Amino acid sequence: MKILLIHQYYLEEDDGGGSRFNEMTRVWADRGHEIQVLAGMMHANAHEKRPEYRGKYYVRKDHGSVSVLRCHVSEAYNRGFIGRLWGYFSFVFSSLYGGLFKLKKDYDVILVTSPPLFVGITALLLSLIRKKPFVFEVRDLWPESAIDTGVLRNKAIIRLAYWFEAMMYRKARLINVLTPAFRSTLINKKNVPADKVIFIPNAADFTLAENVLFDFNRSAFRRKMGWDDRFVITYVGAHGVANHLMQLVEVAQTLTDVPVHFVLIGDGMEKPHLRKEVNERGLKNIEFIDPVPKREVFRYIAASEFGTSVLKRVDTFKTIYSNKTFDYMSCRRPILLLIDGVSRELVETAGCGVYAEPENIRDIANKIRSIYSTTEDERNAMGVSGYTYARAHFDREELALTYETALREAIELPAVDK
Repeated sequence: MKILLIHQYYLEEDDGGGSRFNEMTRVWADRGHEIQVLAGMMHANAHEKRPEYRGKYYVRKDHGSVSVLRCHVSEAYNRGFIGRLWGYFSFVFSSLYGGLFKLKKDYDVILVTSPPLFVGITALLLSLIRKKPFVFEVRDLWPESAIDTGVLRNKAIIRLAYWFEAMMYRKARLINVLTPAFRSTLINKKNVPADKVIFIPNAADFTLAENVLFDFNRSAFRRKMGWDDRFVITYVGAHGVANHLMQLVEVAQTLTDVPVHFVLIGDGMEKPHLRKEVNERGLKNIEFIDPVPKREVFRYIAASEFGTSVLKRVDTFKTIYSNKTFDYMSCRRPILLLIDGVSRELVETAGCGVYAEPENIRDIANKIRSIYSTTEDERNAMGVSGYTYARAHFDREELALTYETALREAIELPAVDK
């Protein structure tokens, strides 16, 4: 197959963050498929472009046998709501032009992943112009998540977003969702035909984790980081409004009775504010680390006592699986989960962690005191339980093969606007 992937946040090889499609495309390319990617020049949590992209609109930067065309994204992306919106649409315009005039034209299927929802404009227009089917992936229920977190408030834009979302669901040959809750919402609340919806979830990258950690010296790493006498809880991911990491700052301020040390790895719009709060409160038990490549992330996770997944307490987030939960599972680390809903069901079913109510500072602090009292053997047992469960249900290489089959099906299916 010849596959065109449209993914505004497709990672650079040395980026931190969720690498779902970096790993999927690697598997597909290794199996002989020809992969082209239309990607943006700005990381989802970056404040500016990399030096090699400044002043340029297109840069071809292949990842192994995957051909990646980096397209212009406005640097206003992380400057408030209007800047973010222009960041979305600047990619729509640049990726559409790039898809029409700078790529090979003989792809068989288009795969587009959202959010942002508006990348679907590029997929829809390329599909119509090139007469190729497209598969639409829903990584997050948008615009609901943007509305619930207060990021999207303009009623006209909200109406436009819902209208466009419905059109994408009609025009897509297949729709992939990342959680069972998404599937239920699309079928039961958004009236999407059940035969259009497939479920290929996020997953754990066992190959990379096992390669990185094969000869990892945990004790030496902890000594280097100054963690020898600390109970380390590591968060990896975006520092944005949706993540609401202020709850960890507030918890850190209350935990004066246990030597818990929070490590926050990543970047985002809220990071400067979080740093300011930590400094003003004089907290010494929170450490900020800038984004690191995925293989380095695994070392930080493996050197910790717990990994934590954190989101704002809104109903929409009860429907999602947190990306980093799977990384913690692949590294055999237990999880402190501050997300209700399907993520909680996953962790409790796998027996790999402890749930605390999001934004309930007292409950979070008490659960941390509880996990602090666990033995190393108990923590290792939880970690192994999560690893075993993820291995059985969320192996990325296996899911990449399932996705490959779905893309073949999309090519063969007749076009139906329903």
